[in-house]
Amino acid sequence: MPTVFRSGGFRFFFYSNEGDPREPIHIHIESSDGDAKIWLQPEIKIADSYGYNDKTLRILITLVRENTDLIEGTWNEHFAR
Repeated sequence: MPTVFRSGGFRFFFYSNEGDPREPIHIHIESSDGDAKIWLQPEIKIADSYGYNDKTLRILITLVRENTDLIEGTWNEHFAR
């Protein structure tokens, strides 16, 4: 379960087993308030969430947009093994 980065009490990560066949690039986010899954492809959008209000989800989308290169690079490096 590689952690890609942390920001504002949120942990951004993905699972080492992301399905067979593997799901498109996405990121899981968790904090003490809830969790969410955000697709990066084909577009950045909420896949699901629990415990987060709309304001928090907008913040998470912004953080994902700002870190898309890092997320995609870490994903590709991890799954290239």
